[in-house]
Amino acid sequence: MKKILMTDTTLCGENVAAMSFREKLEIAKLLDKMNVDCIDFGKIKNVKTDPLLISTIAPLLSHSTLCISVGFDEQDVLLASRALAGVSNARLALCVPVSTVGMEYTCHKKPSAMLEAVEAQIRYCRSVMDQVEFCAIDATRSEPEFLNEILEVAVKAGATHITLCDNAGRMLPGEAAQFTINTLSALPSRDKISVSVSFPDNIQMSVACSVAALSAGADGVKTAVGSNDCSDIYPLSEIVRDRGETLEMYCALNTTDLRRCIRQIEQITRPTAEATGAATTGVSVSSEDISLDKNDDCVSVARAVRKLGYDLNPEDEVHVYEAFVRVAEKKTVNARELEAIIASTALQVPPTYQLVSYLTTSGNTTSSSAHIQLEKNGKRLEGITIGDGPIDAAFMAIEQIIGHHYDLDDFQIQSVTQGHEAMGNALVRLRNGGKIYSGNGISTDIIGASIRAYLNALNKIVYEEAAE
Repeated sequence: MKKILMTDTTLCGENVAAMSFREKLEIAKLLDKMNVDCIDFGKIKNVKTDPLLISTIAPLLSHSTLCISVGFDEQDVLLASRALAGVSNARLALCVPVSTVGMEYTCHKKPSAMLEAVEAQIRYCRSVMDQVEFCAIDATRSEPEFLNEILEVAVKAGATHITLCDNAGRMLPGEAAQFTINTLSALPSRDKISVSVSFPDNIQMSVACSVAALSAGADGVKTAVGSNDCSDIYPLSEIVRDRGETLEMYCALNTTDLRRCIRQIEQITRPTAEATGAATTGVSVSSEDISLDKNDDCVSVARAVRKLGYDLNPEDEVHVYEAFVRVAEKKTVNARELEAIIASTALQVPPTYQLVSYLTTSGNTTSSSAHIQLEKNGKRLEGITIGDGPIDAAFMAIEQIIGHHYDLDDFQIQSVTQGHEAMGNALVRLRNGGKIYSGNGISTDIIGASIRAYLNALNKIVYEEAAE
């Protein structure tokens, strides 16, 4: 079976410019968790902040290659290579138009001059980077003979990857397949380079065209989260997962983390995406996305649990369903309520860490701090930290005690009862090794409820690790 290479272009979107440094960093980390083969950062636009962002992102990536786009300007290559200095899994991509109109109006070059410029720039890129991609923009509207010629020039000059782009966005799957076959048949050194395709979703055919091109011999595809500029990564991954054996292909995407990561990326991009009119993938889960009642059976409940991103064993699925039945007798159960059921019933374990005491301080003139005392096997342990608010400080103090950081997948607070001394319920979801562990805590003190919820989730992780 052939491995399909997934390149994500989410960080190239127009709405990314409005995002903060931290949001862009978080998106890159989530894409790496998804096991995307390559993260396309696009072109360096801000010479002050973009190189810093790139040099910050690169060391954090454990799976994905980081790709920076360049044009014919040598300064582009210098900036990108300096930002990627010392990074082993890095790539430069020369992205230029190859259609007659694009070459003349964008690059102001005739075909002969374009060939010379591409050859020189690919050689230059290869002199500073081991991986070099030639991205043929508007390839489907290029003259076939010229397209074959410029691809041959790029390969001989040292390109290790080729991307064929359909910027018109009007192709049907059969046309995409035939275009791929025709182009690959004329490509030299086919066995030494990888060839990807990119189809925009102008007529809602990008995923179908991508699958057709992959079946016709392409090695990879450019994807994105919440963008019409290329194929939506979620439905494409579902097709490869469910029909991969028939299509004789597979990909390295982490399907356990995929929905959760996409959901988080959408939460980051949605405000700016709505402002710019960009599309979303529609896989985010809200209270309205899940609605279960007493007529739903255990299979329906288990399906909803998986939709939320949990991977429970059969015994825990039974416990969750039994608790669901009791609640569903009185009301309809939405996503948030189902998560509370999971937190309170799934994988209930003896507590390894027990809360002894906690003290937090906060105010508008002082930093928030937390002093936590826990007990483990009869031994008192304590941590003292400063954080961004008392709850953040408390969580960091616990991490200081246990000597480990777990990704905080979700944190929710809601009132359980009414009145001045209302009970507060906290839900914490920690991620470890691709699995979600949820904890629940109830107290009249919301900080105490949050600490208990964190410890509840932590104890589940510790218990399961000890059992392995």
